[in-house]
Amino acid sequence: MNSARFSIALLFVLLAGCASDPAPHEQLRLSEVALVQARAVGAGEEQAERALAQGKYEQARAALAAGRHKEARLLAEQAELDAQLAEAQLLTQKSNKQVAELEQQVGALRQQLEAL
Repeated sequence: MNSARFSIALLFVLLAGCASDPAPHEQLRLSEVALVQARAVGAGEEQAERALAQGKYEQARAALAAGRHKEARLLAEQAELDAQLAEAQLLTQKSNKQVAELEQQVGALRQQLEAL
């Protein structure tokens, strides 16, 4: 009987430990790295996804300071993904521009070859 009570008490202690979210310091660090990387490739505040990521990152820091760890973690995850999206979109735009320039150069070379 005592072991059953002990098992139930242990279960409650374990559940209580799982209920509290740890502070999401690592996720905030990952979000900050993603924002820095997006800035490094040229994503500025005028890019909607980059601005959204920055806003969510700041909200996550505020939530962490207020002790709302779960909210902070979710916002930090969203900020990281938004920053990665901003970076990917910018790199895609740059790649598309390079492809268009190369296609234009190839077209000019073809015209020169046809003229010969």
